[in-house]
Amino acid sequence: MNTGQMLITIGAMFLLSLTILNVNKGYLNNSTVVMETKFNIMAISLAVSLIEDANGKSFDENTSTAAIIGTNALSAIGKDSGEYFISRDNNNFDDFDDYDGLSYSTSGDSTLISAVYYISCSVHYAKETQPDRNAGAKTWYKRLDVEVTSPTMVDTIRMSTIMSYFYFR
Repeated sequence: MNTGQMLITIGAMFLLSLTILNVNKGYLNNSTVVMETKFNIMAISLAVSLIEDANGKSFDENTSTAAIIGTNALSAIGKDSGEYFISRDNNNFDDFDDYDGLSYSTSGDSTLISAVYYISCSVHYAKETQPDRNAGAKTWYKRLDVEVTSPTMVDTIRMSTIMSYFYFR
C-alpha cells in the first residue's frame, strides 16, 4: 500500500468513526426524550387523578348535608378536624377544599418505582370574571391548583380546576 492509499483508508476510518458517534448520539438523545416523556406523563396522571378525586367531593363542608343560599354560610377553606391524608388511596376528605395545603411525596408508594414525585395543592376562592385570580372572599367558585415536581423531570407540571356550587330548587 502506498501513501495515497493509506491516507484514503485513514480518511474512510475517520468518516466511519464520525458516523458511528453521530448514530450513538442520536440513540442517546432519543432515549432521553423517551424517559422525560414517561416521567411527564406520569406526573400529569398523578395531577389529573388528584383533581378527579377532589371533583368527586362536595363543594363545601356545609353543602354536603344541606343546601345553602348565601356565601356567608360557606365554611373556611382547609381540612376539618379528624380529616387526614395518608396516601392517594387512604384519606377521608369529604369536600373539595380539604386538599388545601396538601403536600406529599410518592417515595413510599410501591406502585411508582420509576421516580419520586412531589405533589402540592392549594385551594382558593376564585373570582367569577377572573377565575385564575384569588377572590380574597368567599364566592361560589373554588380553584384547586396542583403542582407536581420530580428531580428526574426538567419541568414542573401545574394544573388547575374550578369547582362551582349550584343549587337547583
